[in-house]
Amino acid sequence: MDYVAVLLPSLVVGLLFWFAMKSIFNADKAERQAEARAQAEADARAAAGGPAGPAAAGGSAAGPDSAAGPRQGPAPDAPSAPPAESDK
Repeated sequence: MDYVAVLLPSLVVGLLFWFAMKSIFNADKAERQAEARAQAEADARAAAGGPAGPAAAGGSAAGPDSAAGPRQGPAPDAPSAPPAESDK
């Protein structure tokens, strides 16, 4: 019975660590899947020539040379550069 009393605290701490790491890895996996889904949707929109500015979103149909207002920059969710090799 002495062995149980000695080993039980280490086993409990080990299990807590295992559950914490498992939840961290599952959260990271879910985040990567969501990012891949969002990237695939963005790629599909870009390949299909989908909405790219205020005219596609129901705004003015004036061209970029008109005096309708300032030009819109890239979409806020568009990546500025491809992910680094270390991010994969």
